[in-house]
Amino acid sequence: MSVFRIFVEKKRAFAVEADSTRNDIRASLGIKLAGLRLFNRYDVEGIDQETFEMASRTIFSEPPVDVTYLELPACDGCRILAVEYLPGQFDQRADSCEQCIQIMTQGDRPAVRNARIYLL
Repeated sequence: MSVFRIFVEKKRAFAVEADSTRNDIRASLGIKLAGLRLFNRYDVEGIDQETFEMASRTIFSEPPVDVTYLELPACDGCRILAVEYLPGQFDQRADSCEQCIQIMTQGDRPAVRNARIYLL
């Protein structure tokens, strides 16, 4: 089976965490940022295309408040920072996604990896 990847970002009106992080960077580090976009990246292995599409709308995102992408949006002059757990460290978000997909499919538990992507 192949690995599916999706990027999830809060819509501008709901991007409270991204705004808070940008303000923290400005206040703590004195770095003036024009903007900051925050994404959750999910890599899923062990499911089929149909299951991935269903999980994209129900598990990985909330359509009323989130925007999903299959690739990161293009951004000229931006810096990208990706943060993820090391192998062997417990990732609660990935574990919850695995459990939800297993319940949804009533099948085997897939492997999910999660990362936070910061577009500065």
